[in-house]
Amino acid sequence: MNDVEAIERATVAAVSPLAVEELDGWLLPFDDGTVKRARSAVPLHRSEVGGRTIDRIEDRYDSRQCVPAFRLADVPCFAALQAELEQRHYVGDSPTCVQVGSARRMREVAATGAALAAVDLAPDEAWATLFLGEGFDPVDGAHRVRALSRAKGSLYASVREGRRTVAAGAMAFGHGWASVHGMRTEQSQRGRGLAGRVLAGLAQAALERGFERVFLQVDAHNAAAHALYRRAGFSTQWQYRYWQRQQWPR
Repeated sequence: MNDVEAIERATVAAVSPLAVEELDGWLLPFDDGTVKRARSAVPLHRSEVGGRTIDRIEDRYDSRQCVPAFRLADVPCFAALQAELEQRHYVGDSPTCVQVGSARRMREVAATGAALAAVDLAPDEAWATLFLGEGFDPVDGAHRVRALSRAKGSLYASVREGRRTVAAGAMAFGHGWASVHGMRTEQSQRGRGLAGRVLAGLAQAALERGFERVFLQVDAHNAAAHALYRRAGFSTQWQYRYWQRQQWPR
């Protein structure tokens, strides 16, 4: 299995959609939440795609009463596919970078002497509450907690102060990769290096389980997150966008 396929399979598994199908070299996840990775068709390859494939994917989403959506890398082989989607009134948005790094380098991002985040086998209430706090969309946060919590074999990192979790993240394992998801820091606590402690705690857990390669996905416009991940040794491999039908006003 090549790295593209492995990363895409691991990405979908980490957000644990309600159902997944495979069709013509694509993964088709189906979900009723707000997490786009859990409800957007994604190719497992880097080869041209014809309109007939789009038709078949749309039919599968329609059959499940789900809105068709696509997650496509911004690479030349998908240029014709993107043009076809535009003709069908799809719009590409939410540019996101797929970055890869090593657990050993990631382990070093915490400040010298800083305690690593605690890593647990299941999320506790304080971990989940952080996703619903000030500065976060509570509906989207609840859906992300649900998606990350039901993934099999994932780990959950927390930096705690008293009874509060002030920074959190999750790590999934599969297809030869560890992957970082759901990074959150309480709005009032940012700038203290807490996210680095989360990454370092997750990296230690990955190394203990024999995983060296790590990937994550980050909003292309999130400068602060990019700076953190760069310090942790991550580099962008490709960028993707979500393609969804434009909703016309009635």
